[in-house]
Amino acid sequence: MNRIETGERKKLMLISPMLHQGGFERVCITTARLMEAYFDVTIVIFNSANIAYDVTGLSIIDLQLGVRKGKVAKILNLLRRSVRLFFLKKKLRPDIAYSFGPTANLANALSRTGREKVWLGLRNYTDVEEHMKIRLFTRLSDRMICCSKTIEQKLHDRFHFDRTSTLYNLYDVEAIRREADAKEPKLPWGRTAENGRPIRCLVSMGRDDDMKGFWHMLKAFSLIHRDVPEARLILLGAGSFALYQKLAEDLGILDAVYFAGMQKEPYQYLKKGEIYLLTSRNEGFPNALVEGMALGLAAVSVNCMTGPAEILLENGDVSCFERQKSRGEMPVIYGEYGILVPAMQRERNLNAQDISQEEQNLAAIVTGLLQDDALLSRYRRAAKERAGIFTYESYVEQFLALVRREKIC
Repeated sequence: MNRIETGERKKLMLISPMLHQGGFERVCITTARLMEAYFDVTIVIFNSANIAYDVTGLSIIDLQLGVRKGKVAKILNLLRRSVRLFFLKKKLRPDIAYSFGPTANLANALSRTGREKVWLGLRNYTDVEEHMKIRLFTRLSDRMICCSKTIEQKLHDRFHFDRTSTLYNLYDVEAIRREADAKEPKLPWGRTAENGRPIRCLVSMGRDDDMKGFWHMLKAFSLIHRDVPEARLILLGAGSFALYQKLAEDLGILDAVYFAGMQKEPYQYLKKGEIYLLTSRNEGFPNALVEGMALGLAAVSVNCMTGPAEILLENGDVSCFERQKSRGEMPVIYGEYGILVPAMQRERNLNAQDISQEEQNLAAIVTGLLQDDALLSRYRRAAKERAGIFTYESYVEQFLALVRREKIC
């Protein structure tokens, strides 16, 4: 891997609202670690509470301007962040200021000094749907860094903005596997079910948020558990999950679902799964899906915007869904690296008596996978293979290629 040829070491500023457990926070920290070999790296955050990552040795500046409640307070807070970041840029003179997430992007764009290259990271498909922000970003940014090609294409098509690049999220697959092997989780069930068969776990990970569509997952799982009584579901993520615990109780599966909460060492739980389920309404590039695949979990995902189709299919083409529906067939793509179903209803529905056709379809697909050892084994192998392409080395090479394109070095 080539180093940047430069007489003077260039400066990279990474901007994130916080460093608590989350997808773009992880990418921010990992980018800082990887780019230390090439740049003087500074991380700027708005609030240092609940840092969930090892930041030993990293240069971190806390602006101490955390979240404020109320519309007026939020606007004033944005202005304060932007002003403070402007003067910090004047002082540190970064060559690149690269931000992660909507609030950091706003502050980064509004604090533009004219000296630095302003890179704005779009981490979720919903970012592209905020037209006023994107219009502002197209005027004030030098480049928008997208976590999926679908997001990048939307910027081209909808906003006619072509200073874009896709940088897929990055993973240290071997480290994930080592961490998974280091500990054994405490689960609320034994090795075998009441029918004497070994317990078989499905796993998903995400915060307690409607965006994750967990009501779809629980309803589908209730049907899976009916047909495969030894099946269990582990849900990892921050939040109370009170509504979903009530739904699980109403569905009669509370004893078969473990709400594990936020775990600082989640991989020990992920490794217990055979299948990773994703039912989100929106994603950017679903980290947990790839992390599960790295541990050999077969992937079954909805085709939410964005990421799953690019991860699970070689060509990302989902046009066959409509043809399948028109023929009255169950819409499903058995892709090269995982199984994809259409996106599901977006409105939360906690009525245990109302199980939709799409939830029934998902249940049938997962049940079939659990009952077909050869197919399950093939998808578990394919998942591990696919996760191996999202490497640190690939990310670094693409990042440095962008730097050269910008003629920073």
